[in-house]
Amino acid sequence: MSIAAERKTELIGEYATNKDDTGSPEVQVAILTERITNLTEHFQTHKKDNHSRRGLLKMVSQRRRLLDYVKAQDEERYKKLITSLGIRR
Repeated sequence: MSIAAERKTELIGEYATNKDDTGSPEVQVAILTERITNLTEHFQTHKKDNHSRRGLLKMVSQRRRLLDYVKAQDEERYKKLITSLGIRR
């Protein structure tokens, strides 16, 4: 499931490290988290949608890799990011 362009722009504005930032790990994790949340809600009604479930698992692992990268670079930045997104750990 994709997210609306307005919502994506909001996320970029909120998590960007500078004015023109769209590709930093924080922005990517925020967008992936939004998509994961949308797909999780989708599975409440479509329990047998295994094709989308595979995509969800790929997104979760991509987010995990990005979070591991941020943690390796700067642990304080990592803690701030997972707190603001409400991700466990």
